[in-house]
Amino acid sequence: MIGSLLLMTNIASAAALNKVDPLDYSGPAWSPYLVGALIGVLSWLTFYFSNKPLGASSQYATVAGMLGRLVARKHTDSLKYYQDNPPKINWGMALVVGLVIGAFVAAWTGGEFAPQLLPEMWVDRFGAGSHILRGVVAFSGGLLMAFGARLAGGCTSGHGISGTMQLSVGSWIAAAGFFIGGIATASILYAI
Repeated sequence: MIGSLLLMTNIASAAALNKVDPLDYSGPAWSPYLVGALIGVLSWLTFYFSNKPLGASSQYATVAGMLGRLVARKHTDSLKYYQDNPPKINWGMALVVGLVIGAFVAAWTGGEFAPQLLPEMWVDRFGAGSHILRGVVAFSGGLLMAFGARLAGGCTSGHGISGTMQLSVGSWIAAAGFFIGGIATASILYAI
């Protein structure tokens, strides 16, 4: 709660410092100030109604458990994790589906919806016929992200939003790592 208030105060301060009205933002897509404040409110509501932090990475394990039950039910049910966390459709699954729908709505209404399989930067580096390579790279990146999130005990929303809001030291360290990793990766991608 204190972290969320700090986040919203920082958003308001940044908006005031830059003389930007969050409700009258002229930049691309949605105002980051308004969206940041709305994420803070969503986090409050999530804690209030479900008594759980906002997070999405545990849904990878939930989906894996559902698939495991289809293929090897006895083995899946014997695993300690699934005994403690039975794989079923829950509020977290609704959150993940809502994230996908929300991303589409934000891109569509923000004028940034670009239905293309290969981004321009990708085509410049690997050519227009690299659809399979793009799919392999995207899938591999997703697997690594899912593995890393489960290994770290949370994803960017779990640590970066809910954890920092609760002033968790581990989450602040993880959030710093997200930014450092993102900056390093972007530097490599855009320097090539």
